[in-house]
Amino acid sequence: MARRLGQSISKTAALVGCSRSAVVSTYQKWSKEGKVVNRDEQKASLFRNLRKVTNSICCLCRGHIPLIKTTLQSDHFLQLMLSEDVESDIVVLSLLQNLLRINSVVPMEIAEKTVEDFSDELILRLISTNNPVVGSAATKALVLLASSPAIKTICRKYEGSRFPLREKWTGKGFDKELGQLLELLHAASHQPGEVKRLHQAASLIQAAWRSYKTRKRMKKLPSAVSRIQKSFRERKKRESLLSQRQKEAQELRQQLQLSRQRALREFRQRQLDLLEIVPAGLVDRFLHEQEQRAAVVIQKQWRGHRERRKFHQQKQAMKEFKAAVTLQRAALRFMQKRRNARCSLSPWKGPSGLTDERRAELKKVVEDYIALHPSPSVLIDSCKELHQQTQEMLRQHLMNRTLHRKAEQHRKSLITQINSEVDLLMNAPGLKDATEQDISKFMSRSVPVAARAKQSHNTLLQFNRWPWWKKLGDEFLDPEQLPKDNMNIDFETLYLGGS
Repeated sequence: MARRLGQSISKTAALVGCSRSAVVSTYQKWSKEGKVVNRDEQKASLFRNLRKVTNSICCLCRGHIPLIKTTLQSDHFLQLMLSEDVESDIVVLSLLQNLLRINSVVPMEIAEKTVEDFSDELILRLISTNNPVVGSAATKALVLLASSPAIKTICRKYEGSRFPLREKWTGKGFDKELGQLLELLHAASHQPGEVKRLHQAASLIQAAWRSYKTRKRMKKLPSAVSRIQKSFRERKKRESLLSQRQKEAQELRQQLQLSRQRALREFRQRQLDLLEIVPAGLVDRFLHEQEQRAAVVIQKQWRGHRERRKFHQQKQAMKEFKAAVTLQRAALRFMQKRRNARCSLSPWKGPSGLTDERRAELKKVVEDYIALHPSPSVLIDSCKELHQQTQEMLRQHLMNRTLHRKAEQHRKSLITQINSEVDLLMNAPGLKDATEQDISKFMSRSVPVAARAKQSHNTLLQFNRWPWWKKLGDEFLDPEQLPKDNMNIDFETLYLGGS
C-alpha cells in the first residue's frame, strides 16, 4: 500500500520491517499477477462517469430550467472548461451546447463576466486545437452565445482572428456554423454607418472599373471592324479567284473537246477522200480488214472477260478448298493426339488368367467341336504346294505394296507441287503489269504440266491465226476441243496465266 501511495522503496521497507529486495520482489510479483491498477482503465472509467454525470445534469435541467443559470455560473463548470484533455473538452462542450439549446435566453440572464470567460475559452480552443470535433463544438457554442449583450464586445475583441479561423477550419464539416460565426465577428466589428460607407465606396470602385473596361472595349471596336472587313474582302477575293480558275479550266476542256472533234472530223474526211481515189476492189478489201480487226477486238474483249470471271470463281473455290483441307488436317491431327494420349495414359491390361475349371470347360468344348467336325485327311505334298502358293502370293503382295507406296508418294508430291504452283500463279500480277522478276512465277518445273501448257498455248496460237470468217460462230469454243497441229516452236514452259 505504501508503494501505491507513492513512497520510496526505503520508506516502504522501513514501514513494513523487511529488506528492500523483499519489497522489490513483492512488487514484481503483484505486477505479474495483475494486482496493479492500470492507469488507462482508471482514465476510461473516469470519462464514463463524467459522461454519466453530464447526461444526468442535462436531464435534470430539462425538467428544472432555472438550474441552467446556476450551473453555467458555477465555478466548477468553469474549472471543467479549463481542462486540457481532448475527451474532457468534448464532453464539457457538449454539455454547454445542450444547456444553451434547452434555454436559448439564458445568455442574456447570466453575468457578462461569465459570458466573456466562456467566449475566451471557446476562442482559445478554436485557435489552439486541431481536432475537428472540438472545433465544431466550440463554434456551435459561440453561435448559441450570440444573444448575449456582451457578444459585441467579445466580437470586437477578437476581430483579428476572423481570417485565421476561416483558413484553419474551412472544409472541416461545419462550414455553416463557421460562416455564422465569421459573419457575427464581421458585423460586430463595424457600425451600421461604417458598413454603409464601405458599400458606397465598393459601388464607386466597381462603377469606375466597369466604365474603364467599357471605354477600352469601345476603343478596340474600330480595329475589330476593320479586321472583319479585311477578312471578308480576302474571302471574297479567294472565292472570285477560285471561280475564275474553274471557268478557265472549263473553257480549256471545251476547247480540247472541240479540237478532238475537229481532228476526228478531218480524219474521217481524209478517209472518205482516199476511198474515192482507191479502186472498188481495194475498198472492199479495206472494209473486210476493218471488219476483221473489229471482230478480233470484240472476241478478245469477250474472252478476256470470260477468263477473268472464271479465274475469280476458281480462286474463290480454291480458297474454300484450302480452308476445308486445313480444317480437316487440324481435326485429324487433334484426334490423333487424343488417341496417342489415351493410349499412353491407359495402363496395359494383360489377359486374365484361366482357372482350372474354365480350362476344363474350354477343353471339353474344343473336343466336342472336333468330334462334330472331323478334319479331312490332307496329304503332305498338297500342304507344301499350298504353302508355296501362299508364299508366292505374299511376295507379290509385298512387291506391289512397295510400288503402290512409291506411286502414292509420287502422286502426293505432284499434288503438292501443283498446289504451290497454282498459289504462285493466283498471286502473280497480270501480264500487263508483269516484270522480269515475275517470270519465275509463270514457269513450271513439272514436265507433264509444262507439256500440257505448251500444247494448249500452241493450239491457241494456231486458232488465232485462222481467218476471221472461220471463227465467226466459235466465240464460245473451248481451247481443249480445237484441232491440234504440231508446231515446231519452242515456247519453253510458259503458262497461260495472268489477266
